[in-house]
Amino acid sequence: MPVYARPARRSPAWTRFTGALLVVLSLISALTCRYVFATWLPSDVERYRDYLAAEPCPAHTTAAEREDCLRAVPFTVVDTEVKSAGKSSKYEATLHGAPFWNGTVAFGNPGPLLEQLRPGDRVTGTVWRGDIVVVGKGSVRQSTSEEPRDEPQMAAAIGTFTGMLAVLGLGFGVRRLAGSHGRDPFTWRTLGKPLFITMVVVCAVVGFTALRLDSPWWVVPAISVPAVSVPAMAYAAWLFYRYRRHRWPAARS
Repeated sequence: MPVYARPARRSPAWTRFTGALLVVLSLISALTCRYVFATWLPSDVERYRDYLAAEPCPAHTTAAEREDCLRAVPFTVVDTEVKSAGKSSKYEATLHGAPFWNGTVAFGNPGPLLEQLRPGDRVTGTVWRGDIVVVGKGSVRQSTSEEPRDEPQMAAAIGTFTGMLAVLGLGFGVRRLAGSHGRDPFTWRTLGKPLFITMVVVCAVVGFTALRLDSPWWVVPAISVPAVSVPAMAYAAWLFYRYRRHRWPAARS
């Protein structure tokens, strides 16, 4: 049961400062949300579609045409690094392919090819738009971290979360600018923090589930927003009811 104890008294200047800070943070979150849905997500979707439509380069192509077709370039393995350590995991292969390119290629996991490679091995790199997207040796092939992937669901989850975070920050920021000192049911402890945790959990679970089920990216905001907002409104109504019920006898006395 929420306890409506009188909070520690803070100066009006501090209250307005934190309110202004919350408003600024909400604007940053709103801009991030706009970037995700207007730029990042459409760009990733278009890049993946272009990659699927790409075909092997014909024998005679211009430099411009080679950017949009799949080139097979021979490389020699100089060194590999396979380090499985949780967040510090590192899967890389250093390739030599002069005059085309010399450098390090990153992978998302050690297999099926990377862990088998040894210095001096000859491999074939599939190049698309200047990036090595696949490395192969014989019949074994492995995608690199640069290969376009059909994973817009997680980007949509980030955009949805930042959008809802903008609304949450703006709401609490405006209340503080208006002079609210927490003497009401809608404080950060009673409403803001539970709502923030709910947004994180819902967006992460819905985004990951949509990714695993290969659902369209728009499913993420379509499910996440109601899943957060409907219980939030019900919880806010309950908080207000408890607050009025707690304050009414005191007001009458």
